[in-house]
Amino acid sequence: MHEFMILLRVLHITLGVFWAGTIFFMVLFLGPSVRSVGPDGAKVMQALARRRFLDVMPVVAGLTILTGLILYWQLSGGMAMGWVRSPFGLSLTIGGGGSILAFIVGVFVMRAATLRAGRLGAGLPAVPAGEREQVEAEIRRLRQRAASGARVVAVLLLIAVVTMAVARYL
Repeated sequence: MHEFMILLRVLHITLGVFWAGTIFFMVLFLGPSVRSVGPDGAKVMQALARRRFLDVMPVVAGLTILTGLILYWQLSGGMAMGWVRSPFGLSLTIGGGGSILAFIVGVFVMRAATLRAGRLGAGLPAVPAGEREQVEAEIRRLRQRAASGARVVAVLLLIAVVTMAVARYL
């Protein structure tokens, strides 16, 4: 059992670092850079899509959460309320809750808006000239929604990282 817990902890931390680091990089550097180059920024996002970025990230996030839930269950002795209410348990609970919320916002806001904008953008050449402006406005709205979702995910993951990092010392 000890080796299994070590493996879970290594997986949880490694996947969590990748998930949070990727989101922080996107929000602070990639997103603003893509927006600053205008329409050419769509090429970068298309390249990421071809590399299945929007499929990989939910899997990484989901595995981070799954390993975290198993670790939480084991550490809490099956959700013993005394442990859950302890400063250590409460800190991990807050971090885990932040991660779960980040996953939900990431999949149902950020990813969904990005995929829809990508589909609309791919079909843009076939859109009649009279409807093109309306479709472009919808793409801009979806990109803004995705960017807002990414910022929310980044804040939630920051909360998760900080609460989990300090939990042992509370």
